[in-house]
Amino acid sequence: MILHHPIPDSAVDEAAALYWEAFAAKLNFALGPREKGLAFTRRVLDLSHGISAHASDGQLLGVAGFKTANSALVGGEFADLRAIYGLWGASWRAMLLQALERDVENARFLMDGVFVSADARGQGVGTALLHAIFKEAEARGYEEVRLDVIDSNPRARALYEREGFVAVKTDQLGPLRHVFGFQSSTTMVRKVTPSS
Repeated sequence: MILHHPIPDSAVDEAAALYWEAFAAKLNFALGPREKGLAFTRRVLDLSHGISAHASDGQLLGVAGFKTANSALVGGEFADLRAIYGLWGASWRAMLLQALERDVENARFLMDGVFVSADARGQGVGTALLHAIFKEAEARGYEEVRLDVIDSNPRARALYEREGFVAVKTDQLGPLRHVFGFQSSTTMVRKVTPSS
């Protein structure tokens, strides 16, 4: 397995497709249908805010994203939504997506999703990407990494717990649970130790 940071330009289409595959259940109502969701993801993907894992033949195995005050792996502005969905489509989508926004805080490095291709799961790809995130956080001078995990993803939460993350708070989504397909999101934190 080979890790890259930033994600290579040649992997943008694969990364967008893998992102959509991983998060479609949560994002399909707000960013679907699939073709438009993929177009939006490709448009806003910031490869500098991700770490990718590749097989020796170059195939993309997984990605870990992070968010800073400047950008995120998958961010975008209203103009990006408008370019794909039109003015009306962008307007209601922007309001919905605001419910999923997480603030960047100066005290902790914000991990913004880990996703692994279905045929590479269980092979240590997610763990390797997490360790790369810890190293990135350390290189940027952070002492802790923060992430959010939804209640409908127990597999991811189990990985985070195995890697030393501790739950610090849980937020309920309320009526929007019917839109996004999950009821709550738990914030988890892990200390960064030298050469984690």
